[in-house]
Amino acid sequence: MTRSSALGPDARDQALAAMSGVAGQGELDVLVVGGGIVGVGTALDAVTRGLSTGLVEQRDIASGTSSRSSKLIHGGLRYLEMLDFGLVREALQERGLLLTRLAPHLVRPVPFLYPLTHRGWERPYVGAGLALYDGMAMLGKAEMGVPRHRHLFRRQVARIAPDFKTETISGAIRYYDCQVDDARLALTIARTAAAHGAHVATRVQVVGFLREGERVVGVRARDLEAGPDSPEIEIRARVVVNAAGVWTDEIQEMVGGRGSLHVQASKGIHLVVPRDRIRSEAGFIVRTEKSVLFVIPWGRHWIIGTTDTPWSLDKAHPAASKADIDYILNHVNAILREPLDHEDVEGVYAGLRPLLSGESEPTSRISREHTVVTPVPGLVMIAGGKLTTYRVMGRDAVDAAAHSLRTTVNLTIRDSITDRVPLLGAADWETRSNQRVLLARRSGLHVARIDHLLGRYGGLVDEVLELVSSRRSLGAPLEGAEDYLAAEVVYAVTHEGARHLDDLLTRRTRISIETFDRGVGAAPGVAALMAGELGWDAARTADEVDHYRRRVEAERQSQLKLTDQEADEARVKVADIV
Repeated sequence: MTRSSALGPDARDQALAAMSGVAGQGELDVLVVGGGIVGVGTALDAVTRGLSTGLVEQRDIASGTSSRSSKLIHGGLRYLEMLDFGLVREALQERGLLLTRLAPHLVRPVPFLYPLTHRGWERPYVGAGLALYDGMAMLGKAEMGVPRHRHLFRRQVARIAPDFKTETISGAIRYYDCQVDDARLALTIARTAAAHGAHVATRVQVVGFLREGERVVGVRARDLEAGPDSPEIEIRARVVVNAAGVWTDEIQEMVGGRGSLHVQASKGIHLVVPRDRIRSEAGFIVRTEKSVLFVIPWGRHWIIGTTDTPWSLDKAHPAASKADIDYILNHVNAILREPLDHEDVEGVYAGLRPLLSGESEPTSRISREHTVVTPVPGLVMIAGGKLTTYRVMGRDAVDAAAHSLRTTVNLTIRDSITDRVPLLGAADWETRSNQRVLLARRSGLHVARIDHLLGRYGGLVDEVLELVSSRRSLGAPLEGAEDYLAAEVVYAVTHEGARHLDDLLTRRTRISIETFDRGVGAAPGVAALMAGELGWDAARTADEVDHYRRRVEAERQSQLKLTDQEADEARVKVADIV
């Protein structure tokens, strides 16, 4: 069953009607709770096995952890040192699949330098680890897709990275991993699931579970867009899969489970600085006393992170404190000739890793492996894992759901095929890339603009260019965020499920972290474009802009505070607009 992948307002209404039985479609086979990377991956796995599938998310697709990561698709070098060979091998296999088969339009190789600071033993030690890393990648299902590692001497490092302090090192090893816009990956997976027949609805909050005896048979939910007094919706499903990440414990309490999983939230923050602040053709990975420091190329910017500290405060909006920012600046300045300061920072974002816990070890040592459990009949819970292995997690969750389905209904359930299902935009990406000059000529856009669109939409670039063709004004860059076109705002509403200004400025685009004003200057123009598609009146449009400005100011204030507690108190003063 192939249908439109557009996640516009009408599609959301139709999805809710189908899931609640209003459209006469009856009980779902699988309902996924949570629209992060694991939830959307689970929905895609389920629907491509032939199961009727729904997904609900209380905020926006990837609004939590899945839009606030280091944006890397990688095997995890530090897990080699932890002797977690299985996790590294699995992640490298997934890296190859994403890069060469599933999402070549979204995932791209990125070079890193691993500096060597000790003479003698360190080069063979790190070199052996990277040889193993490359070897594991070559043995996967897909092609390796990236160059092998290469040993460099100090003079070569100086040519590649002029702003790196080479006097403190004996050389480096260059190796490759991959990067992705994490929010765009999650959104593309959700749209791919919708194209294959899954019902996807955001801004729908699960408030309870439906039970028949011990068995979970669905959920009670509330449409947050319909207002606080809206009636509850019942969504019935043979199996409910909870993929709520750091909210896993709350879901367990709601269902009356006995704590089959315990998830500990670990906060990681990242800084974004302009590309010209650091002269280098490659990123860096450097050990710190607690974890590792990544300096990652990101278009016309660098992403620098991360921290790894326990977090027990507001989970929806984790706050970065001044202490967090100073920690990263101090560590990156230790390796740079020209130090960075707070004035160089364009953007700051904080995310929470859902780490499986149960031991008294620090969060930086807890494994990223995932676990699937069935605490009560009809409910599957999955937690842990990492962005790179989302597909494996989705497969394992649906395997558990399939076991439950086989025991209750006579249903033939096939094995997972998501390792062979390209994401939307992958199919025609290479062809459209070859046609980039022709597309530029036809659309009247610069070739650099076409390259930008290809890197975000792949083969779906045709749909964006159709908007430009039909409304020439949409070919203009956004005021205050010239890297993006007006057409991308309209497309985000009509095809990508954006319902609020925050959705667009922080996830459909990265304006909130790629501009020094955090997107405040672009907000009025973007809101006006959204208003035309969503039917907002002047008051509603002004409310969206005002809320976004207050949110940015709350984040700025939180980043001046010295402690997590103070930062959290400053940030939570501005709640979600819904």
